[in-house]
Amino acid sequence: MVSPTLGANSTEHLPLFSVGVALLGALGSSIAYVIVRKLSQTEDSSVIIFYFPLVALPLSLLLIGDDFVMPDAHLTIMLVLIGVFTQIGQLGLTKAMQTQAAGKASAYSYIQIVFSILLGLILFNELPSIWTYLGGTLIVVGALINVLGKDLRFPFKRHS
Repeated sequence: MVSPTLGANSTEHLPLFSVGVALLGALGSSIAYVIVRKLSQTEDSSVIIFYFPLVALPLSLLLIGDDFVMPDAHLTIMLVLIGVFTQIGQLGLTKAMQTQAAGKASAYSYIQIVFSILLGLILFNELPSIWTYLGGTLIVVGALINVLGKDLRFPFKRHS
């Protein structure tokens, strides 16, 4: 998705710190999915959804440090909308975790890459490369296989 270069002649390298942060983020997400799945078996979804901002807000405030900048009115509206849509997404994720295995429910989050491509095209006039289209196609096909996998009949598979 980020147009990696292949081969020994590559002059561009991803910063190790950035790759580490991305991997830690992926690890944190997977841990959160499993925890939400486990909690959803005993707790009401509203309790799980309430605790997410209750934990995230103080941690975010600690990370701000002395670099806080007061947002203007437009940015405040955008931040409120981000918060609202985050809560809606958290509700959907929690409900999905109650009904599906964590691995299956979280697999659909990869569809966000397709939406990111579309929003980049519409809002920022970004023209994706052929590799981005190929990656997006593979993501959609993977999600469809995940949904329809047991209903698909492959020619090399025997059915009795």
